[in-house]
Amino acid sequence: MKSLYIPKHLIKKIQKFNIQGESRTPIYTWCRSSIIIPNMIGHTIAVYNGQKHIPVYIREQMVGHKLGEFSPSRYFRGHKKTDRKVVRQKR
Repeated sequence: MKSLYIPKHLIKKIQKFNIQGESRTPIYTWCRSSIIIPNMIGHTIAVYNGQKHIPVYIREQMVGHKLGEFSPSRYFRGHKKTDRKVVRQKR
């Protein structure tokens, strides 16, 4: 079994926001592999997907999952329209 990975700088930011009682401002991170812990509930964490930061609001059901699961890095835009069926219909 793999151990839980949470970077120290992310834990420090979350603890600081918990002490201040602030949960509206997003916490920006590039660590997609970090595990969601109960201290993160109620915060908005902006996770980098390779192009931009995607805001993820942490709920109770997300605890134990990784941050990268909630910010997709690839989007399916459909298949190419170069099928034989499409070529036949044009004629």
